[in-house]
Amino acid sequence: MTRILGISGSLRAGSYNTALLHAATTLVDSGVTLDVATLHGIPLYDGDLEQREGLPAAVTTLKERIAGSDGLLLVTPEYNNGVPGVFKNAIDWLSRPASDIPRIFGNRPVALIGASPGGFGTILAQNGWLPILKTLGTRHWSGGRLLVSRASKVFDEHGELQDEAIRQQLGNFLHGFAAYIAS
Repeated sequence: MTRILGISGSLRAGSYNTALLHAATTLVDSGVTLDVATLHGIPLYDGDLEQREGLPAAVTTLKERIAGSDGLLLVTPEYNNGVPGVFKNAIDWLSRPASDIPRIFGNRPVALIGASPGGFGTILAQNGWLPILKTLGTRHWSGGRLLVSRASKVFDEHGELQDEAIRQQLGNFLHGFAAYIAS
């Protein structure tokens, strides 16, 4: 059984990226599980807080979920043509202490997808993640891209994926990522 942990980089209840992640859970191949994680409860990174109190419980829990996975799917919004601060903040916490980076991120297969109401999907945010993922020592899967643009036309008012072409692309993306993890 291949275990993928998907993390939505948005805190918003009606997030297109959270909706994309939930749609992905229904499209993985048999023998693959895709668990969903959120960033809720992770405070702004503060080195003084870390020194005084250690890692927050939400960070420790998410770190162990990542460590227990075979691969990581980052579902990233794009804010102001870049990586969302709340998502980067979470990764900054997850990389603490630095000595734990190899256990959490080292050689871990990682893939990026994202949805945006704009016309270019999340191409700039996905590109912005690449140096971060390299620094953390992940094994980025670049065998496919999924950039959902004009997301308001792809999802209905309940966050259900309505676009059959995107559903097919997402299924193919997940199949390729799972094969990459298994290789």
